Amino acid sequence: MCGIVGYIGHRDAYPIIIKGLQRLEYRGYDSAGVAIYDGKGINLAKTKGKVEDLKKKSKETISVEGNLGIGHTRWATHGVPNDVNSHPHYSNSGDLVIIHNGIIENYESIKKELIKRGYTFHSDTDTEVLVNLIEEVQKTENVKLGKAVQIALNQVVGAYAIAVFDKKKPDELVVAKLGSPLAIGVGENEFFIASDASPFIEFTNNAIYLEDEEMAIVRLGKEIKLRKIKDDSVAYPNILELQMNIEEIEKGGYDHFMLKEIYEQPRAIKDTYRGRLRADLGVIKMAGIDDHLDKFLNANRIIIVACGTSWHAGLVAEYIFEDLARIPVEVEYASEFRYRNPVIHKDDVIIAISQSGETADTLAAIKLAKENGAFVFGVCNVVGSSISRETHAGAYTHAGPEIGVASTKAFTTQITVLTLIALKLAKEKGKINDSEFAEYLEELESVPGKVEKALESNPLIEIISEVYKDSTNCLYLGRGYNFPVALEGALKLKEISYIHAEGYPAAEMKHGPIALIDEQMPVFVIATKKGHYEKVVSNIQEIKSRKGKIIAIVTEGDVQVKELADHVIEVPETFESLTPLLTTIPLQLLSYHIAVMRECNVDQPRNLAKSVTVE
Repeated sequence: MCGIVGYIGHRDAYPIIIKGLQRLEYRGYDSAGVAIYDGKGINLAKTKGKVEDLKKKSKETISVEGNLGIGHTRWATHGVPNDVNSHPHYSNSGDLVIIHNGIIENYESIKKELIKRGYTFHSDTDTEVLVNLIEEVQKTENVKLGKAVQIALNQVVGAYAIAVFDKKKPDELVVAKLGSPLAIGVGENEFFIASDASPFIEFTNNAIYLEDEEMAIVRLGKEIKLRKIKDDSVAYPNILELQMNIEEIEKGGYDHFMLKEIYEQPRAIKDTYRGRLRADLGVIKMAGIDDHLDKFLNANRIIIVACGTSWHAGLVAEYIFEDLARIPVEVEYASEFRYRNPVIHKDDVIIAISQSGETADTLAAIKLAKENGAFVFGVCNVVGSSISRETHAGAYTHAGPEIGVASTKAFTTQITVLTLIALKLAKEKGKINDSEFAEYLEELESVPGKVEKALESNPLIEIISEVYKDSTNCLYLGRGYNFPVALEGALKLKEISYIHAEGYPAAEMKHGPIALIDEQMPVFVIATKKGHYEKVVSNIQEIKSRKGKIIAIVTEGDVQVKELADHVIEVPETFESLTPLLTTIPLQLLSYHIAVMRECNVDQPRNLAKSVTVE
């Protein structure tokens, strides 16, 4: 949610900031703005709408020359989306300018006090309150900007990632973080500020990720100074070498990032198990598990916490862990877990799943679990993200950047990591024998090739999408391992095509949803031969007898369902526990093509953000 970009150095700041904001568009936003210092003063342009609208407005209204600047894409929280509420925001004197992600919860009381002291406000935002609080601290305490920021942040309650500069000191940028991600790109006498590394990866592969309650003073010609906001102690920067490359964050000839990422799944799954899975040697090596094996083997239970698509991956993992390793598993929405006073024991293992590694509710769940003495294992995609730093151990999915808001390769790579863990624990606990283990490893190694085969159905899926693009409601049904896939398929359709869709266990049809079935209701049924096949066929017959339209995902060579369904999409055969890695592919493509045909913004669906970093 929201995007921050900043630059200070020897290059022109404006093009870096604009391109950086475009790279962050996947995060979701409703307005955009930029502020450039040209050597004399601050030139500011901001507008409701897209970064393209900002480019047009800034070229027409301001000077874009200068080597210092900040930019922002805003997701409205305090104040409606409009030009005035867009960031950046000035202080009353016009000397300070700020951009801010997050929410200042006590802004109203601070605002009232500042009004008493003569401050006026032009926007409805909490951010304008913060920049004026910083200015007031500067004046009353007679301190430099960095110290003023620190004092001010100790007075606020909430979450933030900020970048602020003072036109009286244009060789300096001050940044700070609590609950929202912030990275500093380190170049040759130049620095980049961004919500993630994608805006500056073409300029440097060295980055510092701020920890919560840390701030940095970035000055030209000097080393970065990090300090703790609460106690003024010095923090020492850990400069990481980024593994991302510029080609990974471009569309590569595809019309949309989502389609590119769907087609990247064979490679992404292979990269996820690369170096971990050795079928030829009959081993799974995962440092995060090997170093803490006793925690998992002696676990009373595993609690999986996640949100959205990651929660669906967790549901698949519940089946896998309980089926293969015989460890009891609970899957929790992180947003509920953190508030319902859950029972957490010291011998529980918490697995936190998040593509971005910055999901606010999941981070809060992690902190709650740690406070109660549980061991926390993270599964995320972004190296250096908050979850990777907050957890005791973990595993990266190595999916590469996922830019499309609707997760695709995140889902399949998360399932791949969780499957590796379940298999390893099953073997260590003696729940599967050597030959069964070897067969699983060999089959998992074959999955990327089978995903490629599933992708070959794309032309057929496009034809089917044309038939159902004007539907207003859809049902998705699955049993066992494929019930979570039904939930995920429905979510994808809702997210990017805005068609109402619901996922159900197929056996639940008789408990209510069957009342919705008529000739206008498309029903997407996952009916692979592995796992309750005959029972799913019975569900299909029930739907057919009520004139429902059936689109079935079946195993190659299926005959029985083909006679009943209106449309059939085949996927290769595999073990039941691995079917979600294949059955999800047609559902991703269906949602994609339907959304394109409905002229929806596939990569940036309305009202959604890639990472939900505030409540």
